Amino acid sequence: MKRFHVHLHVDDLNRSIGFYSQLFAAQPARVEGDYAKWMLEDPPVNFAISTRGSKPGIDHLGIQTDDAEELVALKARAQAADMELLDEGTTTCCYARSEKHWVTDPQGIAWEHFHTLGSIPVFHEAASVTTPTAASTCCTASPRSSCC
Repeated sequence: MKRFHVHLHVDDLNRSIGFYSQLFAAQPARVEGDYAKWMLEDPPVNFAISTRGSKPGIDHLGIQTDDAEELVALKARAQAADMELLDEGTTTCCYARSEKHWVTDPQGIAWEHFHTLGSIPVFHEAASVTTPTAASTCCTASPRSSCC
């Protein structure tokens, strides 16, 4: 199964958590000092907010996959369509370790395709090896300087 992903930047995390908890009739699945995430089932959405952006609003959209094969299929589809693709490989961002790649739509909106491999206790871990795919682009060099 795939899940739609939306990441917004907000000015006031606590106020936004209150608003979205009421809107979704659910509490966040994860809350950190600068981040909150809801894993909604109906409709299936990974909705995240953070205070790490430069201005409030949509940071990026995406598709989260349940397994690696779905991610491979998304990547193959993007490559077959000659979309410019930024492949991060295995990386860490937004309190998670993921396998991911990015594409950007004609309007400049970043789309993240990712498969979550596990949870980590920090927003981002520094890469131990510096290569184009190992050096994480979380919040620094990905399309629109975003992360999941």
